[in-house]
Amino acid sequence: MKSTYVVSSVTCSARAARVAHGDHLRSAANRRVGAKTAPQHLERVTTTSRRRPRTIHAHGRPGAAISNAYASPQASNSPASANPGTSYSEHKPKTPPPDLPSLLLDSRIVYIGMPLVPAVTELIVSELLYLQYTDQKKPCYIYINSTGCTRADGEVVGFETEATAIFDTMKYIGNEIYTVGTGVAIGQACMLLSAGDKGKRYMTPHATAMLHQPRVPSTGERQATELNIKWRETLAQKKSLLDILSQTTGHSVAKLDKDMQRPLYMTAKDAIEYGIVDKVIERESNAIADVMSASAWDSAAGLVQKPV
Repeated sequence: MKSTYVVSSVTCSARAARVAHGDHLRSAANRRVGAKTAPQHLERVTTTSRRRPRTIHAHGRPGAAISNAYASPQASNSPASANPGTSYSEHKPKTPPPDLPSLLLDSRIVYIGMPLVPAVTELIVSELLYLQYTDQKKPCYIYINSTGCTRADGEVVGFETEATAIFDTMKYIGNEIYTVGTGVAIGQACMLLSAGDKGKRYMTPHATAMLHQPRVPSTGERQATELNIKWRETLAQKKSLLDILSQTTGHSVAKLDKDMQRPLYMTAKDAIEYGIVDKVIERESNAIADVMSASAWDSAAGLVQKPV
């Protein structure tokens, strides 16, 4: 019996030694892998555990400790989470600065610098109506540098009615209308140049005016009936153009029709003789309204200057 007891004790001691040796090997392996075993350890650590949470170093380097992955997140004190304070752009105005067309409109200047397409007509008509709304007694100044309803190469880009819409608005608003031709005023744009009030139509010394008949865009694959309808519409537009020019220049419709059989180019002096304009603009000519000062514009725009 005694010998059996001794053998059993030796067997139990050997078994315990093997278990302890296995635990030692596992602990050594865990220390070698470092952060790779962190999730397994963290799974056994909870906020309700009575044991002190262990600190695990990421990749075995101090200073990168991870403790209690289930703890509540804390507020960050980094600069990124700070409230924005005074910046370098605080001195800038609160509203965007006005664009150049707005500054011109403030001086009651309407500038036509493109062919007469629907977008241009919409803008010009809107500006004229706005100027009449702001003050019905002050004049409006229309500067014209346009090839009319065609491009410079003669290709049609707009309807003839684009010009008549602007003409009708000029006569509707009731304000005095100054027109100034600069660059070129071709076709329907030349008609608008002549539509200013008598004695208030100008051209710059080297500007050019030109009259021509209404032009028909490419017909494409239209039927004969459609071509006949377009032909009658073009004749009606030509008649309207001749009637307006007869009013503004004083010439008869027959003379205008004869002169416009081919393009009629005119210098500033020729345009005065033909009745398109009245004067060549000079430095002292009253063809622009008074411009607001910088401080007056800022006040009207709601920009308040801070005291220095």
